[in-house]
Amino acid sequence: QLELAESGGDSVEIGGSLRLSCVPSRDIATIKCLGWFRQYAGDDRRGVAAIDNRGKSKSAPSVKGRFTISIDSAKNTLYLEMNDLRLEDTAMYYCAADVKYDCNSVGFLPQHLPYSGQGTQVTVSS
Repeated sequence: QLELAESGGDSVEIGGSLRLSCVPSRDIATIKCLGWFRQYAGDDRRGVAAIDNRGKSKSAPSVKGRFTISIDSAKNTLYLEMNDLRLEDTAMYYCAADVKYDCNSVGFLPQHLPYSGQGTQVTVSS
């Protein structure tokens, strides 16, 4: 089994920045695909970005150029660097992972990965 612990969510103003962190309960190098998805109140999960253990990543069009997903193997941590935050970025953000299939096999769709954490809230206000 795998547990994921997210942190870093906060309330920020439009145009602000945040960095979300996710620490898995096992060596991050053994995880085939990692990613972030977000969920608005009463809505479906929306994929944000995903990255495989070779460093290949993909991001949703709505965050491309503003959000960056990365892995720091030395710290065993997945990050989501979020810049130029907009009102529509307000959501609960979840870290997700797959230990069996790589990101290409699952279409770089983090919202469908089998493991996810408890989430961290990001609120953007004017």
